Amino acid sequence: MNTNDRNLEGKNFFDRVYDAVRKIPKGCVACYGQIARMCGNPRGARAVGYALHVNPYFGEIPCHRVVNREGRLAPAFAFGGSSVQKEMLEREGVRVYERDGFYFVDLEKVCWRP
Repeated sequence: MNTNDRNLEGKNFFDRVYDAVRKIPKGCVACYGQIARMCGNPRGARAVGYALHVNPYFGEIPCHRVVNREGRLAPAFAFGGSSVQKEMLEREGVRVYERDGFYFVDLEKVCWRP
């Protein structure tokens, strides 16, 4: 068992998601799949999305820093829609652009690499 496995013991998946997302620094984003892998469930990207959607720790978990694998912001961001997520990211210095009616970030520039 490696150190990462020990950190996962005794916590449910949602708690592991919240712990991982808390670590994303300002000015960076992570993808749902990236968070799922960090939490020991490499195929759990949708579960990460659901955990963030029902996040009981509003203001404490920076859910706005999680995007899809293409860098697209969540069209149904739980705390006000993609325009709110966009504003929150831009306040942290993340450049957001629009394409085909959706908002995106450049993952090459802002993806968190722990």
